[in-house]
Amino acid sequence: MLRSVAAIVIDQVAPFEFGVVCEVFGFDRTDDGVPLIDFKVCGERPGEPLRTNVGAMLIPEHGLDAVDEADLVVVPAASVRDEYPPAVLDSLRRAIDRGATLLSVCSGAYILGAAGLLDGRPCTTHWRNGQELLERFPTIKLDPDVLFVDDGNLVTSAGTAAGIDACLHIVRRELGSAAANAIARRMVVPPQRDGGQRQYVEVPIPECTSDSLTPLLTWMLDNLRTEHTVPDLARRAQLSERTFARRFVAETGTTPAKWLVIQRVLHARHLLEDTQLPVEKVAEESGFGSAALLRHHFNKVVGVPPKNYRRTFGAAQGMPA
Repeated sequence: MLRSVAAIVIDQVAPFEFGVVCEVFGFDRTDDGVPLIDFKVCGERPGEPLRTNVGAMLIPEHGLDAVDEADLVVVPAASVRDEYPPAVLDSLRRAIDRGATLLSVCSGAYILGAAGLLDGRPCTTHWRNGQELLERFPTIKLDPDVLFVDDGNLVTSAGTAAGIDACLHIVRRELGSAAANAIARRMVVPPQRDGGQRQYVEVPIPECTSDSLTPLLTWMLDNLRTEHTVPDLARRAQLSERTFARRFVAETGTTPAKWLVIQRVLHARHLLEDTQLPVEKVAEESGFGSAALLRHHFNKVVGVPPKNYRRTFGAAQGMPA
């Protein structure tokens, strides 16, 4: 259960990645049904201003002793350097030794690496930093293409917006789909992207915001039970099939079919957690049509069958299988 979060900031911290962490974990969203999280911003010297990497200043309120009490310890991005504060590295080692979960955003992975916490572990970082990270820490198991990697008590994410995906993933993992969806709605961000999606694509993202597929994606989410084909979606977007396919990958990092499967699985998770619908009805409501098809995709994406997932995460007792 996620009850407390400590964000460690150092000199030259990146404000956007730090802000993402604050936005997901630092606000009281109990009015939206999200459990209150005890959120603390921690630095080696509390009350002393730290430079950000854009020229502004940031003052951590708490010292590193507060890190010792947190369920989740987050390391936002900061300018890459040869050495990191030893006290910060010791704090991270203590955290993982006592069973806390650690999360790095973008270049925060360098700090985890400097603490020796990435050795032999699967991880990721921003695609531009991947080769350097691997050269500096050659025993890591780097996946440079994905949005984030969940290795249990160690979660690493790629750059910028991928940090949002990783943070929401942890909320979903620890507090459930309803909490993650409520935070995403308040942040006005799209539904969580799957961690295995690509960080970047070969074709450029369209510059004209009026060409965004966001309205179409929203419509697809509202109509998950409908069969969607690329020709039908292209016509709805008023694009040729080839242009539509390129633009979809550019905006989402995956194909229409894979994106739709992920969103249907996410909706199925929500129904399994928060309703008493039988699995057959969950399959119908999430757009899979049959329990067999739901089981196939759910097990592939989540790693366990729907019945097992409900047994672990279902809010009500005695839910029918």
